[in-house]
Amino acid sequence: MDFDRRTLLRGLVAAGAAAGGGSTRAAQAAVRLAPDAVGLLYDSTLCIGCKACVEACRAANGLEPDTSGFAGALYQAPVDLSARAKNVIKVYREGEKSAFVKVQCMHCLDPACTSACMLGALQKREKGIVSYDASLCIGCRYCQMACPFGVPKFEWAKAAPKIVKCELCRHRLAEGKLPACVEVCPRGAVVYGTRADLLAEAKRRLAAHPERYVPKIYGEHDGGGTQCLYLSAVPFEKLGLPDLGTDPVPKLANAVQHGIYRGFVAPAALYAALAAVLVRNRKRAPGETEGGEDAS
Repeated sequence: MDFDRRTLLRGLVAAGAAAGGGSTRAAQAAVRLAPDAVGLLYDSTLCIGCKACVEACRAANGLEPDTSGFAGALYQAPVDLSARAKNVIKVYREGEKSAFVKVQCMHCLDPACTSACMLGALQKREKGIVSYDASLCIGCRYCQMACPFGVPKFEWAKAAPKIVKCELCRHRLAEGKLPACVEVCPRGAVVYGTRADLLAEAKRRLAAHPERYVPKIYGEHDGGGTQCLYLSAVPFEKLGLPDLGTDPVPKLANAVQHGIYRGFVAPAALYAALAAVLVRNRKRAPGETEGGEDAS
């Protein structure tokens, strides 16, 4: 089996060399923050849980109602993100304490979903928004497994399924409008702007009312940073926001996965190596071993 192993190993090395050289460098040079990056600032202390943003998001994105929250309901009542809900409001309760949290794509500065997407269906495009191109999607759902926030959802019920996720209403932004969730919020709990301005505003609120907030802006550095930022009166983990540290989630995956799979170069080389082994083995006489001796 030495020849077989050597052949396979050479195929793998060739695959890595062919795909890894340029792709790994590209991954390492990934854009971390677009100069005009935009996002949201959500202040949990101002949210009253009215869910106007949930219905506005559904209408703005042409989604069918998700009535999972109430059996038989005819309106948008999702319990979590789904193929019919890009934005939801959840509630945290502990004794007499309660707090709301808005859940949508965080638009990470270095997104794990774009790292996992082999064909670039998910990319950071204009204004740093993590956008989805259905024409490039093959339905592998690697983005679902990669996202630490559990954001991308798959249309299991459709014959031609797509990935569904918040794209910050980029179609509305192109028309000079605000994201739908921002436009309808009656308390100004969610605001839109450049990430730089949002970060400055979050810091201003923390300084002005330190007694009101946990002394941290979630998304400033978490998971490498996000374009959606959060303020809260309760610890962020209790709102369901994971403790990711400060390193980007796809830091390692970028170099490994893109280096191996970009453009399917590596699988092609691997299949070529496997084919070479099969052809060689078929040329052997029946009962002949690796060294040419008779097995009997």
